[in-house]
Amino acid sequence: MVTPRFLYVENDAMSREVMELLITVTLGYPELTMWDTSDNFEERLAALSNLPDVIFLDIYMEPLNGYAMLDMLRQSSKFHKCKIIAVTSSVMVTDVANLQKAGFDGLIGKPIKKHLFPELLDAILGGQSVWFVP
Repeated sequence: MVTPRFLYVENDAMSREVMELLITVTLGYPELTMWDTSDNFEERLAALSNLPDVIFLDIYMEPLNGYAMLDMLRQSSKFHKCKIIAVTSSVMVTDVANLQKAGFDGLIGKPIKKHLFPELLDAILGGQSVWFVP
């Protein structure tokens, strides 16, 4: 099996640290790219040497929020096979409905539950739709 690659766009340092520990240490996946801003998002995507299999997007970012980043990704045929997962603490019923309507492949609500994350990620990598609200 090919080792999956991940991209996480998140402005919160603690959330990035948690995701890095879960993906690289707990699960042992070495290919995680993290960006702490959505500045120059399109240019940074174009510069990626390897396409990620899963892209995690924080919703409340600047200058581009998660919805704007999702739109850019969906407009590019280059990223049509990538699973795009929202990562947010805004998980009210209307928030989840808006994420689904926008075209996200899933949601992992914050705070990320370290004991559940491996199972959620396995499901995402297996092609399942995951909408996890803690």
